[in-house]
Amino acid sequence: MKRLSLAVDPDLLERVKRLSGTRTKREAVEIALWEYVRRRETERLRGLEGSGIVSMGVEEILTWRWSDVEDK
Repeated sequence: MKRLSLAVDPDLLERVKRLSGTRTKREAVEIALWEYVRRRETERLRGLEGSGIVSMGVEEILTWRWSDVEDK
């Protein structure tokens, strides 16, 4: 893991902590980053739906892809 120093809006950070149920700033930032990645990848997958490139539906792919992340 890499150390990083950030200036973050304290109200926004507290909202993320409250909504995610995390206790630390690090956990809150990590959860927010994972959520961002998940949303962007979901958008990309939705764009492929019906293209014939993948045979699974979006929800099936997301369940398969993110099952290891949710276990953390």
